[in-house]
Amino acid sequence: MTSNRPDGATPSAEPGTTYAVEAIDVFKTYHTDNVEVHALRGVSLAVPRGDMVAIMGPSGCGKTTLLNCLSGLDDVTDGLVRVGGVDIAELSDNEKSDYRARAMGFVFQFYNLLPVLSSVENVELPLLVSGTKSSEARKRALEALDLVHLRDWAKHKPAQLSGGQRQRVTIARALVNNPAIVWGDEPTGDLDTQNASEIMQLITDLNRKHRQTFVIVTHAPEIAALCHRIVHMKDGQIVREEVPAGAARAGAPA
Repeated sequence: MTSNRPDGATPSAEPGTTYAVEAIDVFKTYHTDNVEVHALRGVSLAVPRGDMVAIMGPSGCGKTTLLNCLSGLDDVTDGLVRVGGVDIAELSDNEKSDYRARAMGFVFQFYNLLPVLSSVENVELPLLVSGTKSSEARKRALEALDLVHLRDWAKHKPAQLSGGQRQRVTIARALVNNPAIVWGDEPTGDLDTQNASEIMQLITDLNRKHRQTFVIVTHAPEIAALCHRIVHMKDGQIVREEVPAGAARAGAPA
């Protein structure tokens, strides 16, 4: 099922829907010397809790800029962004950082693991930074490694892990705070076909079994097809949305 959205508007949802993230008429303009770059032009998007949404489009269309603005990593020029009901623009820089640590998880293409730390130490790091007691942080980090089937690799450092295993550690770190939403920027882009398939199977399982919300930027149609909804972007706008055949919401029968 395909919906053309030339105005970037969001299709209406069922009454009473709870959103993990909402963006309303978002603009982002960069100023470089005497040049204005309109990276986002009136983007509106709503992601219900428990959904898995893919964002696709050609390079330079605004996919990563949108992810950065939705997550508060970058400020919007105009418009409204709410994550878990919180207006990101109303937060100070320190409050944004704290809110991201508590309510969001991030999975990037190149892992961003600290090479001197073990798997469990990398996973527990966000908890320790946010003030969680070390014993509680270790317990929750091991539980997160259980979710990604890496408990037996808890003491291994990144150099001792395969690419797929390193990305599993990254996912565990993203999940350790029980976030409202996990952002993925090309999470399988540095993996071979088999490892990419295994990582996406893990992500879809986490979504289905634990109702974890994911928003994933990807160039790969086969990755996007595993999501509940595909948002297509061009020139800083959402140009159409589609629901892949066979897409099932979290909690629905497999």
